[in-house]
Amino acid sequence: MARQGWDSICIDMQHGAIDYSDALPMLQAISTTDMTPLIRIPWFDPAIIGKSLDAGAYGIICPMVNNRAEAQAFVAACRYAPQGLRSVGPLRASLYAGADYVKHANTTIITMAMIESAEAVKNVEDILTTPGLDSIYVGPSDLAVSMGENAGFDPRFPKVFEAIKHVGAMAKKHKIPAGIHVGSVQYGMEMIGAAYSFVSYLSDFRLLQTIAAKGLAALRAGTPNASVP
Repeated sequence: MARQGWDSICIDMQHGAIDYSDALPMLQAISTTDMTPLIRIPWFDPAIIGKSLDAGAYGIICPMVNNRAEAQAFVAACRYAPQGLRSVGPLRASLYAGADYVKHANTTIITMAMIESAEAVKNVEDILTTPGLDSIYVGPSDLAVSMGENAGFDPRFPKVFEAIKHVGAMAKKHKIPAGIHVGSVQYGMEMIGAAYSFVSYLSDFRLLQTIAAKGLAALRAGTPNASVP
């Protein structure tokens, strides 16, 4: 997956069926490519953040950041003193990032807060102006549920869609990159047009599911399909 030209690869410890012992060899594999490895942690926990960064993640995606105080705590957990509270210890990251890793980690590690609740949308400008926060990332399914709608990719419920566009506009105003998870190329292009800087497209599971379904359908129909091998 890391050799397919993505800008970054996210190891999902929140909804993926993996833990630290699974994430470590994934980081090792990604480090053989030019991809930037990110980890989405299960929840805000400085211990998990520290271990993920020590293992070689170059960015942390933190779920359910709802206000400025939570954003500040998240950033602090990702930074060494004096900017933060991250503990220094023997770490894999220094083996390939250099012996001076601790000196430059604060300026290279990406901090990405997830905006995925009505409360977070209300507080989005306070979150965006948190010192040291590099990016925000919208979780559309949780956001839809928090606003009384059904979960799913690419929500078009009017109030949810307006909230998503509002978040993108506020991020552009404050010059903070904003991203969103999308389930289709069409929705992804709409989000780029709505001031989002990047999109995460499907997942390894969904991509495998999609290509398998198309290939199987073509085989059973006996008709070649240019979109599948």
